Amino acid sequence: MKTNQTLHSLKAFLILLSTQSFSALGSSMTSFALVVWSYQQQGSALKTALLTVCSYTPYVLVSIFAGAISDRWSKKKIMLICDTFAALCTLATAALLYLGRLEIGHLYLLNALGGLMNTFQQPAGDVTITLLTPKEHYQMASGLRSLFNSLCNMLAPALATALMMLSGIQTVILFDLFTFAAAFVSLLLLIPIPEIRSPERAKESVLGMAKSGIGYLRENPGILHLILFLAAINFSASVYNAAFPAMLLSREGGGEAALGLVNSMTGAAMIAGSLLASVWPKPKSRVRVICNTLLLSMSTENFLLAFGRSIPVWCIGALLGWIGIPLMNANLDVLFRSRIPVNMQGRVYSARNTLQFFTIPIGYTVGGFLVDRLFEPFMAARQAGSVFHTLFGEGKGSGAAMLFALLWLLGVATCLIFRRDRHIWALEKEDS
Repeated sequence: MKTNQTLHSLKAFLILLSTQSFSALGSSMTSFALVVWSYQQQGSALKTALLTVCSYTPYVLVSIFAGAISDRWSKKKIMLICDTFAALCTLATAALLYLGRLEIGHLYLLNALGGLMNTFQQPAGDVTITLLTPKEHYQMASGLRSLFNSLCNMLAPALATALMMLSGIQTVILFDLFTFAAAFVSLLLLIPIPEIRSPERAKESVLGMAKSGIGYLRENPGILHLILFLAAINFSASVYNAAFPAMLLSREGGGEAALGLVNSMTGAAMIAGSLLASVWPKPKSRVRVICNTLLLSMSTENFLLAFGRSIPVWCIGALLGWIGIPLMNANLDVLFRSRIPVNMQGRVYSARNTLQFFTIPIGYTVGGFLVDRLFEPFMAARQAGSVFHTLFGEGKGSGAAMLFALLWLLGVATCLIFRRDRHIWALEKEDS
């Protein structure tokens, strides 16, 4: 009986989650396919990393105003408009491919436009989940979101690789458009989203609402410092993401299949972590869970990528690096949703996004530059049998491996420094 009541109270949330996740699967498959296509065409980690830079730059620059708009306008309309525009970008990519005119510059522009739409959709979606989810189910809902995201992470590279080998990248894009249509119709017809009515909010300017989101973070230093902690982690993670395909696609024993397998292991690890997050009881300290899971991630995966030489070792690294992330996300999500008033969540989440994610385009640019211009040339210039070749291997991809060793040190140092932040630990007292 209790299970039936829980499912009934989460019905709208579950429909939204499943359909939007299906659409996200299609989008992730297209993104993976275009990363592979770009690296095969250009052979450059920097040029490939700039795809993500173009996606995140408008997200960071405009996000702080997008949340204010989300707090004022209809959440459903924002999500429908953004989904439609993103689908048009995908159609443009398909048309250019069909005509044989697709170039890396086109993808930069289309990714920037898609990132701009995501800037408005993401805060609207976050607030919608709060509106559709009873407070007592926040952690379960966050765990389920992580579960569906993990399924996408695991299935997208494998399915995209299979479709590309069977019938080319065009089939991947067509599947993406099909998933968009399914999500669009479901959101339009099946999901009622309540709106928050506030006369004061209607009179407040977008600029004033954006300022109030920043002001909230200033008044809550624990949340602000936690966001800065995640911004530092995102820098290391985005440098990792820029170097990761360059290493696995070019390293001996790597290739498209290796990249797909390791990415699928990442997804499998996150599925396991998401299942734990969905059923895990409330911890004594959410802050401690966040700090410990990030330390586990930063101290394992980069180390094994740096010094490992085979797909099984890289897969073990992916497992250890990602299994704790859903637990971290679930506890972080509950901390934010339970503390930030729902009528302010759009603007506060957007202020958070600007601060937490501005390091991502920087990290991708730095990572691509370091691989192409510093570490790969450095390793290529070493004499055979040098200590660097002993540690990181020989040939293309060994420079990226050396970069992973430095990221291992940087990630561990970041976790240990922020672990001593008294403002972050003050959230533990509030939580108890």
